[in-house]
Amino acid sequence: MALGLIEPVIDQNLYYMGMKYTSATFASAMCNILPAITFIMAIIFRLERVSLKSTHSQAKIVGTIVTLGGAMLMTLYKGPILEMFSGRTPTHHSGTTSTSSGTGQNIFVGTLMLIGSCIGWSGFFILQSVTLKEYPAELSLTALIVLLGMIQGGAVALVMEHDFKAWAIGFDSRLLAPVYSGIVCSAMAYYLQGVVIKDRGPVFVTAFNPLCMIIVAALGSLILAEQLHLGSVIGAVVIVMGLYAVIWGKSQDHIESPTLAKLKGSSLELPVAAKDVMEHESTIIIGGLPNKSEIPTTIVVSQN
Repeated sequence: MALGLIEPVIDQNLYYMGMKYTSATFASAMCNILPAITFIMAIIFRLERVSLKSTHSQAKIVGTIVTLGGAMLMTLYKGPILEMFSGRTPTHHSGTTSTSSGTGQNIFVGTLMLIGSCIGWSGFFILQSVTLKEYPAELSLTALIVLLGMIQGGAVALVMEHDFKAWAIGFDSRLLAPVYSGIVCSAMAYYLQGVVIKDRGPVFVTAFNPLCMIIVAALGSLILAEQLHLGSVIGAVVIVMGLYAVIWGKSQDHIESPTLAKLKGSSLELPVAAKDVMEHESTIIIGGLPNKSEIPTTIVVSQN
């Protein structure tokens, strides 16, 4: 129930409201703080091992910082426009941008909502990782999360939305957006995240989140004819470098853990195996001895 409340209800509603008050690019940029928040929460709840003396732990820390820096670079630094990647600018684009940006108060409220969404999202990853240790069934857990999230989200919508016209759904974006969000962003994402979290942990999953910024910038330039700046390209390169460092550090953790487990397991199983062999050999020796009744007796007759 807590998983269904955190992710489909709290996180997504805060994210959509924050994106409404700011913009899609700003919302995707703010979500790049997700790896850092998840990394800190994983250390607090002892789901992530960090040793400042080891190289792979340093790579994870530096990679997380570099990834966050690349995301902030894409947001804060624009630079010259790259005409070769940008299509024609539509006439309504500037008006849409000014409308979506809103006032300073709306941007501040939207930023707070996006930060709250990231904290809730990180908490969902941590709680999902803990739950999968006790209930290692990703598919059924996904079904329960979606079902409970739908019930709780519907209850919240009934309380907050009193206009029944808002519930009218036609064959347009108002139908496509909820269907896509429910199937792709919720059901498929929860299942795939659960599979990876069970094997690699929550930090590894959230390390790929900054790629969303790159995909949004590329699709926005190609589909929505948004202007692509040099800062976006440089920030994307920095994000990829930081992501590679995090993946390398996590891969070293994944390599070392099975090795230690095998060494510990072999040290514990060796005496048991030796004991079984000794018992087996003693059984063969004892079983191989003939019975007393089967031993031939020799009668010696003395002749006087």
